Amino acid sequence: MSQILVAAADQVNINPGLKSIGYGLSAIGPGIGVGIVFGQGVNAIARQPELTGVIRTNMLLGFAFSEALALIGLVAPFIYAK
Repeated sequence: MSQILVAAADQVNINPGLKSIGYGLSAIGPGIGVGIVFGQGVNAIARQPELTGVIRTNMLLGFAFSEALALIGLVAPFIYAK
């Protein structure tokens, strides 16, 4: 059974240019997420300046989690490419 899967995987040949376009499209999601995180963080700081430290900490955590998706998307083609 595994030989069939390997043979099928050998016949799939995706143009490298299409892979880069796919990554570019997949980077839109984390980009929007980072924009929302920082936009709402600035809005929260403007509303309650006394909580700036807590809001900034949460804002940076949200940024890190959003950006991790983009980094995983960047590394995945190198791992799975032949």
